[in-house]
Amino acid sequence: MLNPFSLENKTILITGASSGIGRQCAISCVEAGAQVIILGRNEDRLTETANLLPDQHLKGKHIVHLEQEESVTSFIANLKDNGVQLSGVIHAAGISTTLPLKSSTLEKQLEFYATNVAGPVNLTRLLLKKGNGLVDNSSIVFISSVMSMVGEKAKSLYGGTKGAINAVVKSMALEYAARKIRINAISPGVVESPMSGKAVYSQSEQALAEVTQKHPLGIGKPEDVAYASIYLLSNAAKWITGSNLVVDGGYTAQ
Repeated sequence: MLNPFSLENKTILITGASSGIGRQCAISCVEAGAQVIILGRNEDRLTETANLLPDQHLKGKHIVHLEQEESVTSFIANLKDNGVQLSGVIHAAGISTTLPLKSSTLEKQLEFYATNVAGPVNLTRLLLKKGNGLVDNSSIVFISSVMSMVGEKAKSLYGGTKGAINAVVKSMALEYAARKIRINAISPGVVESPMSGKAVYSQSEQALAEVTQKHPLGIGKPEDVAYASIYLLSNAAKWITGSNLVVDGGYTAQ
């Protein structure tokens, strides 16, 4: 029986695959039948991810710094040289912080926008050029955040970058609809990951309990976001584009 949620015969590119949500996305996409190409900035941790994947499903692993033009163009050239055709992309790479506005210097703002917005958008721009990898009828998923939708103290910098992603997704989706390339975002709440483990609220039992209480279904798992990504990558979501899928355990329902 046809399974519209399957990723069989699809090659998926995953950024930020060296840990957390990105790593789980790689694992889950393989479990759904896809071949994957994984990108990251840390070679040791990216290798750890690669070692969790069956050889026949791992089509490549590359150290790529998305905020560096030369690094990205070199990767694109590699894709072209090897004739890779991508059916989908998951942009899981990103950085987070809890930082009061008074401490958000221009240098810090530029760093976050380069990593969370300009980097993934630029990679997407290049991939969307004919012959550079992404085929028609493909799907692109940006991992955003509930901070793009609601406010929290000291989250203006991080939330601003994710709000920018949500806006970009809508315009991109319209621009590439003629090629049946679907572009969507996923906004998770707090998910157990190395990133959240370093967050301010994780350093105090009381603060962590307060954050957990804001999620009626509890803190999320990386696979919760990975499964949502698989849905958007699959043929089951062929009529969804320009959307923001909220996966937050009820955080924004209150």
